[in-house]
Amino acid sequence: MDDRSVVDVGDVRLAYRTWGDPFGSPVVLLHGLGGSAASWDPTARLLGEEWRVYALDMRGHGESDWPDAYALDQMRDDVLGFLDECDLDRVGVVGHSMGGVVAYLLAEEHADRVERLVLVETPPPFAGQEPGDRPTGPVDYDENVVAAVRAQIAAPDPRWEEELGQIVAPTLMIAGGPESGMPQERLPDMASLIPDCRLITLGGGHQVHQRYADEVAHRITEFFTS
Repeated sequence: MDDRSVVDVGDVRLAYRTWGDPFGSPVVLLHGLGGSAASWDPTARLLGEEWRVYALDMRGHGESDWPDAYALDQMRDDVLGFLDECDLDRVGVVGHSMGGVVAYLLAEEHADRVERLVLVETPPPFAGQEPGDRPTGPVDYDENVVAAVRAQIAAPDPRWEEELGQIVAPTLMIAGGPESGMPQERLPDMASLIPDCRLITLGGGHQVHQRYADEVAHRITEFFTS
């Protein structure tokens, strides 16, 4: 069973869910475009057996505020503010797709806050990439966020690539393989630019963390405890 809470970060109220022992080591989960904290449910329940898990609704998604300002750098700063408000010093960060971009931006800019980093089906910071997420079903996000995020991923700030070498956290990249709607060809290039990074392909497509929740949770736990 997850607990639901909200926290004010600057002018934005962020909703989040938690699982696991309140005194366990913290792990923060960041969802993909058009998703929410709920998209992590299967994986988060499993990770909660070992860790204190926090899953955010990013700005413009779910029960968080929809401020109509959706720079990925702003989302990175939201996560940093969340860590501060929750008195979380160093954390494990796991991001899926858009959330993975936010996660590596956090690790680039605030290396002292990220203990370990997991990037699940995360588009690399090279021009012409696609996030892979194709939101469907009931709208639980601001439609303006979709175009804003896709544009930034297709034409990323050059600093995002340049600063991959500044990531000091051990990093695990998990790919969904040929079933994914996100191009896979340049994932090895991204992995090669992060100093301590391992890339694995599990298959299962872009939503690998939902399709193979047991395996993804096992790989994350194994990585965090290695």
